[in-house]
Amino acid sequence: MTTYPVGVAGAGIIGLAVARLLAESGTPVTVFEKERAVGQHQTGRNSGVVHAGIYYTPGSAKARMCRRGVELLHAYCCERGLPWNALGKLVVARNELETERLRVLESRALANGVPGVRWLGAAQFREMEPEAAGQAALFSPTTAIVDYSAITRSLAGDVTLLGGQVLTGTTVAAVEHRGEGAVDVITANGRHRLSRLVVCAGLQSDLLAVAAGDRSAPEIIPFRGEYLRLRPHARGRVRHLIYPVPDPAYPFLGVHVTPRIDGEVDLGPNAVLALAREGYRRRDVSWAQLTRLARSPAFRRLAAGNWRAGVREVRGSLSRRAFLAEARSYLPWLALSDVVPGPAGVRAQAVDPDGTLLDDFRIHQIGAVTAVRNAPSPGATASLAIAEHIVGTLSLPADRRR
Repeated sequence: MTTYPVGVAGAGIIGLAVARLLAESGTPVTVFEKERAVGQHQTGRNSGVVHAGIYYTPGSAKARMCRRGVELLHAYCCERGLPWNALGKLVVARNELETERLRVLESRALANGVPGVRWLGAAQFREMEPEAAGQAALFSPTTAIVDYSAITRSLAGDVTLLGGQVLTGTTVAAVEHRGEGAVDVITANGRHRLSRLVVCAGLQSDLLAVAAGDRSAPEIIPFRGEYLRLRPHARGRVRHLIYPVPDPAYPFLGVHVTPRIDGEVDLGPNAVLALAREGYRRRDVSWAQLTRLARSPAFRRLAAGNWRAGVREVRGSLSRRAFLAEARSYLPWLALSDVVPGPAGVRAQAVDPDGTLLDDFRIHQIGAVTAVRNAPSPGATASLAIAEHIVGTLSLPADRRR
């Protein structure tokens, strides 16, 4: 009878959601995290939004797991007394073309079962946001804001209380398959024999998946998302989350206004190529990452097809006036005196070999290893649903459960 635990590589919100669900089922679990604390990268550096499911193609993994994830996440926050503010989101059309695209989003939201979504004309929109401008808007009353870092710390605490281990400061250096029944993870502290390994490594997901034997697409191209933060005198001029209508040819949602659970209000993000996997500052440069980009056919094809958008994003990164210009199209009062530099995050953008930006979630199975290859927004929203899916596919032997 085997007694090996299941391993999880990565202590972001998805990795810890998987670990918690395993521990709750009675499965011994060990989490490996290279940082000294949990949730230090995408989990702890996002906008804190619980997405309702407006944007996603009906029937896609994103659409299904987002809606299920909202249900599970809300219940978890209520049980643990963690903050949840259903502030509501307005997606704003600024011209006729965007109004047509907004109708498509309305259809998607209805198909995905997003509750309470309603169309607003210009006058109705101005009633809700008197200092904003737009031809029409789609209102999602259940879109919420939370503290994902606090949720992730709570999940880590659950894992420990249930008998699991969360090994911070522990980098996975190598993965070795030992047949269908076992896999070894090698760290600086030694060799760990596991029955299964789940890779939830975010910005490092493709590198760790390759180390575990999965050499298929996609690869990760990191994009830094920079924010400006409203000064205290300007915060009260915004009542809801306000998003522009996204460009369907571009995977990012554009510069939007995000009130945060701590009372701050952020403006952003842009999407600028990062020159390091964790390149939160312009000066963060990794020669290893530069070498990967230079050798990557996927990156070359991506750049060839999107260089104009890239130039626009870089311009916004270097010029605060240019950054504000997009937001001023729906918040015309915004001025340089209203903002200060805010935090930055890095998005793990998955790219297929032909240069296509991967949109939906992608999870691969390689023997005893399950690799989360792509889990962008709404990954945090869907985290508990993604965990349900992964744990349901592990096919653990009956004797693995205490």
